Amino acid sequence: MDAREVALLTLHRCEKQGGWSEGTLKKQIQLAKLDSRDAALATQLCFGVLQQRLLLDFYLKQYSKTPLNRLDNRVLQALRLGLYQLLFLERIPQHAAVDCSVNLTKRYSRNPKAAGMVNGILRNIQRNLNQLPTIPEKPELERLSIQYSHPVWLVKRLVSLLGMEEAEQALIANNAPVPMTAMVNTTKATMEETAQRLIEEGVEVTPHLWLDNALILSKTGNLEELTAFQQGLFYIQDPASRLTAFVSGAKSGDRVLDTCAAPGGKSFALAIQMENQGEILSCDLHPHKKQLIEKGAQRLGLTILQAVTQDGTEYRADWQQQFDVVLVDAPCSGLGVIRKKPEIRYKEEGELSGLLPIQKTILEYASHYVKEGGVLVYSTCTILPEENEQMVEQFLQKHPDYQRESFVLPQPLGEIAQGQLTFWSHRYGTDGFYVCKLRRRGAHG
Repeated sequence: MDAREVALLTLHRCEKQGGWSEGTLKKQIQLAKLDSRDAALATQLCFGVLQQRLLLDFYLKQYSKTPLNRLDNRVLQALRLGLYQLLFLERIPQHAAVDCSVNLTKRYSRNPKAAGMVNGILRNIQRNLNQLPTIPEKPELERLSIQYSHPVWLVKRLVSLLGMEEAEQALIANNAPVPMTAMVNTTKATMEETAQRLIEEGVEVTPHLWLDNALILSKTGNLEELTAFQQGLFYIQDPASRLTAFVSGAKSGDRVLDTCAAPGGKSFALAIQMENQGEILSCDLHPHKKQLIEKGAQRLGLTILQAVTQDGTEYRADWQQQFDVVLVDAPCSGLGVIRKKPEIRYKEEGELSGLLPIQKTILEYASHYVKEGGVLVYSTCTILPEENEQMVEQFLQKHPDYQRESFVLPQPLGEIAQGQLTFWSHRYGTDGFYVCKLRRRGAHG
């Protein structure tokens, strides 16, 4: 089994069974025993097709006599894979891109005519690459939807939040490569020491533009095989996510609760910021994710962190006013991490509303766990106001003992946020992310 076959099977299973591409792809790569080079190609092909699916289908519709929804899904995925390579991967010979899709069709389609159809469609497109059909300019929302492969409903929401011009920048950012950002574990080494160790292992290292003790990595190979990783000198986290700890103001000796902690990055950031002194309870609903947090903490040598299996929607009376800092990184629509999980964009708009009651309940219960004078941080990896600003506003109307508290972003940004901020990928180079800092008034506050 080669890289293209792994990509095809992953795409097919994700679309027909609703699985997440990342986990499904990882399993397929392991089953196929791909080396690092082929694994990288399979990843690029799978994520690339997901990222560009509406654009690919727009062109395929122009050349296929059969409606795409009537094709066997594996045949459709073979067409998408071939076209993606023709349009976006110049280093792959065009004839190889076509031939591989034809061979995959022969292997996975019971229709004896399917391979000839795939060959005909892709050869026709190959001959016309310089004069492909033009995407209609109007209506504007549909043009943006096709050009950047985002459903119309999501384009419409982005335009309503940002305006037409900036919404297009956001769409472009969602399809851009994502830098790998390593957070240095300063309880074990300095940024300079960690950078030097990585360079010695052949990794390209660049300091982050505005976040201290953060490094942009490239040419890592298998990250988990790096000695610097195994020795716990760093962990991977998006800069916006890292700022939840920064905003919280957690310090050495504090007692902290992370209500929705898996896979653990925010808890790790808190522990490092606290210089591994104090106490952190890191909660998650699923036992296997508790083990994931424990494994990460052990690798990093963060001994103040205790992982707990706990559902954030179940109230804990024994936690009443027990914590200096409580972090709620709520389960959300995930629309801020489309650049990492491209299939999220294809969710139906109606799917998202079911999360609002869950977010409201977790935030409500978590607020009872904060000491007087303590801090409650609410964050999500989405950009929708109903999950972010509106959620907090509803909470504050019910809880006059809480108020937003301003915070200042690290230099050179230096931006003063009036208690809350939405990070947009095209503005900050981060995931789309929302963070809000709430202070509980003291007895005399």
